[in-house]
Amino acid sequence: MVCIRQATVEDLLSMQNTNLWCLPENYQMKYYFYHMLSWPQLLWVAEDSNKKIVGYVLAKMEEDETQPPHGHITSLAVLRTHRKRGIATMLMQCSQREMSDVFSAEYVSLHVRRSNKAAFHLYTETLKYEINDVEKGYYADGEDAYDMRCYFRKKEVDVDDSPSDLEAVTDALKQAEITA
Repeated sequence: MVCIRQATVEDLLSMQNTNLWCLPENYQMKYYFYHMLSWPQLLWVAEDSNKKIVGYVLAKMEEDETQPPHGHITSLAVLRTHRKRGIATMLMQCSQREMSDVFSAEYVSLHVRRSNKAAFHLYTETLKYEINDVEKGYYADGEDAYDMRCYFRKKEVDVDDSPSDLEAVTDALKQAEITA
């Protein structure tokens, strides 16, 4: 059995170790700390019954104010021994939910190797990402990356400007304040 939970500072070394086992793109420890200090809500781990970290998601909010608020998945990894169990999906969903709920992100982006068929299937079929662009030579070995995005649904109220609709919304807001 695997437990999905928010990562703590104590998990960072295990997250880095999982990254080293699973992915060719590796990060220095200070990069993990930067993510943890800046966006702790977005880092999640999968922990097995022996308290071993078997997967993680490392994510952040992009800080470009010329673009709408959005998150970015820096890295996602699950040990081979624990794949095909839905762990990556759960990790992604937890991080994405926090991006939307805590940071009001409109979408999340990520990069994936063109050759990584399993990850591409996860992103497109399971998590409903779409290809935004192809970045030529994105990876250190020269491989291209798909720049992918998943847009979050906004909870919007469709209101026209008629007085009856405005009164109904005002009444609903007042009622919500009373019950809160």
